[in-house]
Amino acid sequence: MLAVSTLRLYYTEPARLAFAATVVAVEPADRGARIELDRTAFYPTSGGQPFDTGTLGNAQVVDVIDDEETGRILHVVEGLPPAVGDSVAGTVDGARRTDHMQQHTGQHILSAAFDRLFGVRTESFHLGRDVSTIDLARDVSRAEIDRAEALANDVVWSNRHVGIRFVDESEAARLPLRKTPARGGRLRLIDVADFDLSACGGTHVAHTGEVGLIAVHGWERYKGGARIAFVCGRRALDAFRVSRDAVTGAVRALSVLPHELPEGIARLQAQMKDSDKRVRALQFELASHHGAALAGAAEAIGGRRCVLAFVEGHEASTLKPLATSACAVGVAVAVVFSGEPAWLVACARAEGQAFDCGALVKALCTRFGGRGGGRPESAQGGGMAASRAELAQVVREALS
Repeated sequence: MLAVSTLRLYYTEPARLAFAATVVAVEPADRGARIELDRTAFYPTSGGQPFDTGTLGNAQVVDVIDDEETGRILHVVEGLPPAVGDSVAGTVDGARRTDHMQQHTGQHILSAAFDRLFGVRTESFHLGRDVSTIDLARDVSRAEIDRAEALANDVVWSNRHVGIRFVDESEAARLPLRKTPARGGRLRLIDVADFDLSACGGTHVAHTGEVGLIAVHGWERYKGGARIAFVCGRRALDAFRVSRDAVTGAVRALSVLPHELPEGIARLQAQMKDSDKRVRALQFELASHHGAALAGAAEAIGGRRCVLAFVEGHEASTLKPLATSACAVGVAVAVVFSGEPAWLVACARAEGQAFDCGALVKALCTRFGGRGGGRPESAQGGGMAASRAELAQVVREALS
């Protein structure tokens, strides 16, 4: 039987959330069933915009798929699906639809602003869960971003009409479209009055004022151009609240005014860097004293005076000087572990000793996991999973 394409109500009535339709087909799916209707207000994933959610009768719509080859719209539902021939009521999630309309219309306006001001075209668009992005054909400066953002919001606040019309290819070729359409045939155009005209199948608000606000959230260089992240409408309010709370917390913690935050953070970073240097110097000094104390408890293994110790609180950076300092006061070989259960190890030998520290660390890592290595005179490793007894046994066998 030849499939009949679904009537897409969202093309002409993007604000419509409720509709009635007849079930044309029901197919099994991993997540319940796929329902085909003779008409639908549910928008499928397409053109960078995600699908709508909602209900079909008593079933939850969890995905909407556009089968471009047949023109069918398939509604993936969970719950009891309707039967072929049933008349079913569909309800689109209004909050999700409004959000998508705000973001998508905002994208048209922001892309047009970059194009009008600087001749920079938008290569692609993605409407994400938290932020949306446009990829521009070239990198842009902070000043250019600020100017485009300002112009875009002027268009939003002028509350211009956003129209929908349909044209054929020949008529489209005579129109000042911002971007050459990716497909031919009959085209659906979104017309932001006196600002932007683009071919698009997505859902959009009726007036730019409904976008509320367009706020650039961040930007980065991307594939020779720029990726601009932005938020519109309620998302912009949510982003402002996050930034407000972060700034308020930082201001209180640093006891500075908001405009003094960058300087205050830089000062704190410098202080922390200086403190880290001092702590590291003290740790090395402590490691030297601790190493001398370990040497006092050395034992004879394989005819040599050796240290085999398990210590607490040492990192990789201080474990090596701990072993080295022990060897500086009469110990032939020192093997020191720290950081249970993912053990770190440092091994050092005194000058003139023939023991291979690197081979010991490699043997430990081979047997107990982790990574490490070094030279015959000193070596380090980490990430070993074993008991103290297991580690000590391997070391004693190597030293014997």
